[in-house]
Amino acid sequence: MMKKMKTMILAATVFTLTASLLTACGSGAPASSSAAPAVQTSSSGSAKAYIPVISKGFQHQFWQAVKQGAEKAAKEFDVQITFEGPETESQVDKQIEMLQAALDKKPTAIAFAALDSKASVSLLQKAKSANIPIIGFDSGVDSDIPVTTAATDNKKAAALAADKMAEKIGDAGEVALVVHDQTSRTGVDRRDGFVEQMKAKHPNIKIVDIQYGGGDQLKSTDLAKAIIQGHPNLKGIFGANEGSAIGVVNAVTELKNDKIVIIGYDSGKAQIDAIKSGKMAGAITQDPIGIGYWSVKAAVMASKGEKVEKMIDTGFHWYDKSNLDSPEIKALLYN
Repeated sequence: MMKKMKTMILAATVFTLTASLLTACGSGAPASSSAAPAVQTSSSGSAKAYIPVISKGFQHQFWQAVKQGAEKAAKEFDVQITFEGPETESQVDKQIEMLQAALDKKPTAIAFAALDSKASVSLLQKAKSANIPIIGFDSGVDSDIPVTTAATDNKKAAALAADKMAEKIGDAGEVALVVHDQTSRTGVDRRDGFVEQMKAKHPNIKIVDIQYGGGDQLKSTDLAKAIIQGHPNLKGIFGANEGSAIGVVNAVTELKNDKIVIIGYDSGKAQIDAIKSGKMAGAITQDPIGIGYWSVKAAVMASKGEKVEKMIDTGFHWYDKSNLDSPEIKALLYN
């Protein structure tokens, strides 16, 4: 009888421990932050509005700065946000899964920066049918569905990059581009803005190659090396986002070719260091904190039925060694 009682006690203990472990395992949210957010209440005691912010990635400092701006707005307007994106900017399918998961949570609004505008249209239509406002940011979405888009005027910014390239290489010679993609609005606009400006204003400059590195530094390095080796008279390369630009810097460094002029885009630490060292002539900086802030602010406004401008231009600036430490530029750099 005693032996049987001990066996029953042991079995009960094992069951309790197993249940406790299962409960503990189930309580942790996954690192991707794609799990449904815990319901939070505002200062008035009502449930907070929930706005998922879905970016193009996480791997660049640019997106961390956008996240900082979004969090600033969330605090100011007393709303709950999540900020997520795929590991790389080539994972279109994963971003679409994130958008679907966000819709399933029936949010107040969604802020979205599309990796592939066409791939997301059906889900955006679903959001529109459910009266969930979509706010585009950074690359935005190539569709009429978003209420507004908070972004840089990328065509104008890339045109300025073209003018600066022309100035640095004597307004003549061969140049190339390494662009992050040809499916997002930013990729298309930065490529076209640079190319069109060269054709219109700098006819003696020939664009000999355009390659797409997915914003990945390693891939962009390999592409830039191939461009340089294939065009011995090349004078300059434009890197159209943070990963592209640093890939070009790495390629020039590895090939020990300090004659090539590099013009970049964005303003993370690696590009700032490259400009300080003289490896990069200069770059275009956006206002990533402003982009994140306005994406959430516009989402709040749209969810309340308030009027929002169709485009929110968050601005851009050229920076190089000469103005790197100016107050205007320092406020836009993200170390």
